[in-house]
Amino acid sequence: MSAPAIVWLRQDLRLQDNPALAEAAASGRPVIPVYILDDAAAGAWAMGGASRWWLHHSLSALSAALADLGAPLVLRRGDAGETLDRLIAETGAGAVYWNRRYEPLAVAQDTAIKAQLAGRGLDARSFNAALLFEPWTVRTQAGEPFKVFTPFWRAAQASGPIAAPLPAPRALAAPAAPVAGEALEDWGLLPGRPDWARSFGEMWQPGEAGALRKLTAFLDGAIIAYASDRDRPDTDGTSMLSPHLHFGEIGPRQVWQAVRFAAGRTGALEAPAAKFLAEIGWREFSYHLLHQAPHLPETAFRPEFAHFPWADDRTALSRWQAGQTGVPIVDAGMRQLWTYGWMHNRVRMVAASFLVKHLLIPWQDGEAWFWDTLVDADLASNAASWQWVAGCGADAAPYFRVFNPVLQGEKFDPNGDYVRAHVPELAGLPAPWIHKPWETPEAVLAGAGVALGRTYPHPIINLQAGRARALAAFSALRA
Repeated sequence: MSAPAIVWLRQDLRLQDNPALAEAAASGRPVIPVYILDDAAAGAWAMGGASRWWLHHSLSALSAALADLGAPLVLRRGDAGETLDRLIAETGAGAVYWNRRYEPLAVAQDTAIKAQLAGRGLDARSFNAALLFEPWTVRTQAGEPFKVFTPFWRAAQASGPIAAPLPAPRALAAPAAPVAGEALEDWGLLPGRPDWARSFGEMWQPGEAGALRKLTAFLDGAIIAYASDRDRPDTDGTSMLSPHLHFGEIGPRQVWQAVRFAAGRTGALEAPAAKFLAEIGWREFSYHLLHQAPHLPETAFRPEFAHFPWADDRTALSRWQAGQTGVPIVDAGMRQLWTYGWMHNRVRMVAASFLVKHLLIPWQDGEAWFWDTLVDADLASNAASWQWVAGCGADAAPYFRVFNPVLQGEKFDPNGDYVRAHVPELAGLPAPWIHKPWETPEAVLAGAGVALGRTYPHPIINLQAGRARALAAFSALRA
């Protein structure tokens, strides 16, 4: 029997379109799939609580799927390089395959491990499973990376056809002797008591099967009205694929192929399909930005923002985190985030704008909270999106764009259903008042059982005054 091949799994927790796994299967070697929990390698960006909840369930699903193919998943903890060395020594492995990650520390780790393994004569190879286009492949005519999305996406799509996704292996050869691993339950990925994640399972099914189910449901329904409904938090108008894409339970090539196939069946889907695939394009753009600016999660893309007069208001930050700002659409989003580990994208923008512009709290504080509480916490997308809202990123929202949370609520949650679902103390308010209870007549408040300052807080800041303060700060920065 030939020397085994180790497949080092990270954010590629699937069987279909998994190039590293496919290469190992095609090699004819016995296959040892391994997941290594290496928190230290991520530095300040080790997985947050919501991501760890997801990882537990995703690994459980993947373990069952791999066992069915004949190659049980091995779980190990510790430094990835040292753990791989021990595994090679234990099994006599002759090859290590993995799919690339693009976070700065992951790139450095992968480079060092590949050089070390290749120097010892092992077959060490990495593949692209996470992106449609590698970050170094899409460039301007001058050979520079793009800093604006629209020309980036146009150039990316013109750069060549998207590769077809690979099928899942039908079977995998196991090594001659079982390989010892750790028990998933011993990793402590799930929260203890109180279980703040107890409602996550109502919305999510981590794992490859859950990802494929979400994609199928989206293509059978919500994609038809995606162009309009994607901005409506009061309706199920989005794909809900973001955590599945982050953990690699489905790949972008699979999504691309499925969406283009669905659009090809009927011309009515061509426009919404293009709109949805452009959102996949924003995910790609975020990774390309991270590749050209490794400091993106910590430092403003636009260097002049190093002098921006941010406020250090821990009390206001805590109220924003808890969904107690007194601004209903913001509070609804923050409570949805805490309850389900996810927030509707339109509301993410509104809540983020409120934090960095009305409250002048640094975008890094919001980024850190989302990192800990989102099941789809993705370093590239999280950093790029927060910088976009703050006005300090690439292709960022103009400095003077300050989302008005009342108008946003009235436009995208016109009947107040989203607010009622997540801020039940306001459920009795009529639609014309639910997004601005501080302007509501006392009789209407009383009839709805709302007592401002007791059952629901007064706004943490006057919206007009907060906007004026933000514009003054940004104007001074420009000057």
